[in-house]
Amino acid sequence: MLKVENLRLVREGKEILKGVNFEIAQNEIHLVLGVNGSGKTTLAQAIMGIYPCDGRIIFEGKDITNLSVWERARMGITLAFQEPARFEGLLVKDYLMVSAKTKSMSKLEEIIKMVGLPRNILFQEVGENLSGGERKRIELASVLLMEPKLAMLDEPDSGIDMLSFRLISEVIKRMKGMGTSVMLITHSEEMIDIADRATILCSGKVVASGEREEIKKLFKYSPCPLKR
Repeated sequence: MLKVENLRLVREGKEILKGVNFEIAQNEIHLVLGVNGSGKTTLAQAIMGIYPCDGRIIFEGKDITNLSVWERARMGITLAFQEPARFEGLLVKDYLMVSAKTKSMSKLEEIIKMVGLPRNILFQEVGENLSGGERKRIELASVLLMEPKLAMLDEPDSGIDMLSFRLISEVIKRMKGMGTSVMLITHSEEMIDIADRATILCSGKVVASGEREEIKKLFKYSPCPLKR
């Protein structure tokens, strides 16, 4: 589904991505693992088209390297940021309706239940009154409502309690069941158990990529083998 070839990205004179190569297959959960500062988020942003880069990004057989963010979104690619958006004064239902492919309250209620939130949260404001775990789940609901072909999730497991962690893990597996491929960005080795395959990124380079059990051994030993 997605193939990244020799991806290089320089920002403010610093090379962030250094010839990254990896692939995500159709209908798989693919973890991108690495310590903070390894280039994981920048990689997702480059795939989304937020930053220009050298190399090639192939999606469903088409070179999308020079396409805009909007064009990539129309093709079925989406990115959920690590810190969910906060829109003071905007109700959750209105926030979700913007991204929903099927714009109906019944669909919103179905998805909000799927992510483990009560129906009445739809009528609350997207703001400071929501916990970090609730905002993360609302962001996942937004992604589910888009019905994307490829969902890139930037550390959905960070800053949440164990209950939210388990629920979010289940939602990600359900995404796969609904036909969405997932690129899951994390520095947490616990998330590898829900993955099909994984790639370890270190200092902007891919140091390993393969099946879950193969990568699991390496990641448990050292999350960034190039750093000693």
